[in-house]
Amino acid sequence: MTLEATVNSSPTTIAELVGHRTTETFALRDEESKREIRRALLQAVCIPGYQVPFGSREMPVARGWGSGGLQVTLACVGADDAVKVIDQGDDEGVNAVNLRRLVTMSTGIDETTEVDEATLIQSRHRIPEDDMNENHILILQVPVPEPLRGIERDIRELARMHSEADYSRMWVSLYEDKVRNGVITQSTGYPCLVASRYIVATTPIPRWDIPRLHQSKFLTLFGAGREKRVYAIPPYTDVEPLTFEDVPFEVESADGATCRLCGSSESFLVEMPGKQESWSCSDTAWCRRQRNT
Repeated sequence: MTLEATVNSSPTTIAELVGHRTTETFALRDEESKREIRRALLQAVCIPGYQVPFGSREMPVARGWGSGGLQVTLACVGADDAVKVIDQGDDEGVNAVNLRRLVTMSTGIDETTEVDEATLIQSRHRIPEDDMNENHILILQVPVPEPLRGIERDIRELARMHSEADYSRMWVSLYEDKVRNGVITQSTGYPCLVASRYIVATTPIPRWDIPRLHQSKFLTLFGAGREKRVYAIPPYTDVEPLTFEDVPFEVESADGATCRLCGSSESFLVEMPGKQESWSCSDTAWCRRQRNT
C-alpha cells in the first residue's frame, strides 16, 4: 500500500480511530452514575428521612445552584416523562429556565408549565399549589440537608444524634426561640419529623407548603449536590412539624391581602418588590390559570 493510500484510508474521526460507533448519552449522565443515584434513592425511599450519601458528580451548573436536584431528575427521567421546573414558584425564573433547558435538550422529553401534564416536577423552594397524585415525583433542590447543622457542627456527633433519635437539642433550640421572640421565628426550612423517626430539613420551602407533605399522594425526593446527600418522603408518610402542645404550628398569612393579578387569597402570596402592600401569587402557573377561568 502506498503512503497516499494509507493516508486516504486513515480514520477521520476519534470514533473510527478507536473502532466503535459513538452513541448519545440519554439524560447527560452515563448509565453507571445514574444507577448509583437510583440505588441511593431506593434506600432513601425505604428509610424515610434518612440521608443517604451518593457520589455527586460535576454538572453543567455550579454546586449550590440545583446540581443535586438536577442529578436526581436526570437519574429518574424516562423517555415518556414530561418535566416542569420552577424557581420560587416561577416557571420563568433564570434558574428554572436553565435547568429545564438542560433536561429537555439532553433527553428530548416534553416540557410543561402545568402540573397535571408533568410527571417530574423539579423545584427550588416551593411546592406547586395544584394537587398532585401518585403519578407525580416532586424533586426538591436542597442547599443544606442537615437539619441539625445550626446546633451541632461535628459530623460524628450529628450521626450519633440521628442514629439514637436524640433530638433534644433541637427542641431546646425551638424553645429558646419561642422564649426570646414570643413566637418560633423559623419560617423556611422548618424541621419536621418523618415517619416518627428522622428529623429532616424541608429545604427553604415556606411553612405554607409543609402540610402538603403529610400523607401526600406523591413521592418527594430531595437532592443536595454540594453535600452529596439524598433523602425522600414516600407517599402516604407522616410528616409532623416540630411544635409544642401549647404552641400550635402556624403557616404564613397576609391578613386581608389578595393577589393583584388574580385576586386570590387562597395561595401563598409574596410581596412585590418596591410596591408597598402589593401582593401576587408565588406560583405563577397557578395564578395564570386562575385569571383564565
